[in-house]
Amino acid sequence: MQTTIKSHKETKSSPNRIFHHLKGKHPGATTIFFGGIHGNEYAGVDALNRVLNRIDTKELHGEIFAVYGNIKALKENKRFLKLDLNRIWTIDKLRNLELKTEYEEEEKEQIELFEIIKMIFATSSSPKYFIDLHTTSSKSLPFITINDAMINRKFSQCFPVPIVLGIEEYLEGPLLSYLNKLGYVSLGFEGGQHVDPQAIKSCEAFIHLTLRHTGLIKNDELGSIDEFEKILIDASKNVSSIYEVIYKHHIQPKERFVMEKGFESFQNIKKGTFLATSNGERIYSEYNAELFMPLYQNSGNDGFFIIRQIPNIFLKLSAFLRHIKADSLLTVLPGITWYNKRQGVLKANLRVTRFMAKSTFHLFGYRNKQIDETHLLLYNRERVSKKEMYRKEKWY
Repeated sequence: MQTTIKSHKETKSSPNRIFHHLKGKHPGATTIFFGGIHGNEYAGVDALNRVLNRIDTKELHGEIFAVYGNIKALKENKRFLKLDLNRIWTIDKLRNLELKTEYEEEEKEQIELFEIIKMIFATSSSPKYFIDLHTTSSKSLPFITINDAMINRKFSQCFPVPIVLGIEEYLEGPLLSYLNKLGYVSLGFEGGQHVDPQAIKSCEAFIHLTLRHTGLIKNDELGSIDEFEKILIDASKNVSSIYEVIYKHHIQPKERFVMEKGFESFQNIKKGTFLATSNGERIYSEYNAELFMPLYQNSGNDGFFIIRQIPNIFLKLSAFLRHIKADSLLTVLPGITWYNKRQGVLKANLRVTRFMAKSTFHLFGYRNKQIDETHLLLYNRERVSKKEMYRKEKWY
């Protein structure tokens, strides 16, 4: 599956990186699609070309950007050349870019992407949606990944596919995590396996539904909502549950990791299932759960994830606790203090809070990152979410 990438000049904000820019005759939301953040994932780019080439701007309410991710890696059909472009979007790494005079290839790509994002922030006050289109190395149902903010949950539930929460606890520096920390609706859509033609069809259907649910397109000229939903319902085998990541096998430098053949995302596994080998040692599942994104390619350090369905009662309880801002009560507990209240970041002393399960913090909207052996930083997306920006949207 090969896509032609337009010529690319080494300028700070190359216009060729934006391969579609459609501005409607009517006011409305701004939707930004990223395709090819990983250079061996062409389905999103192909789907965007197929859909956006057919849109009449006279009927468009708002603005659409389609943005190439890793242009050089796309040309070489590689996930990345030096650095994973979807693992370098941390505040520290962005600050360090300003101090550097020599850059890795992916850092040059990142600088251009960052300039485009800042330009969109500066020129548009409309509701903004950031959509990152991906595929996987293993066979998979199409699915959505989100940082667990209620604006993301609500918008994600417009689509009849599985939703996976909490992956940000296990990944360092995804682009969407950076954007979600700024308060915007940010979704990742995984269309299926890299080389599966169905992945392009699923991406196309998802793009169409995104344009309908954001109000950018209001008629059935390109197809009905029911038509595109059926494509995703069939591809996802009628699975539309919400899951949570509970484990990740992180591949260490120089580790010889080999995934056992034949696994698929969302495949049920039992405790004791032989999953992979690491440096010749067998890895067995410690959970009765579902396997997620097993690695069947030579690049990347995410060996596999394990996910578990979240009961509806917990989803409703967490929505209620966040609505009443019950997280303010957490600082009453021993060992928990505000690290940055304005940004919704708590600090937990593990020597004191070991009795508190991770799922407790999840209910209140907090996801954690360990900063040393005895302390966690807990990030709350609700306190930074730009709810007012989306309050008048139909899905809200």
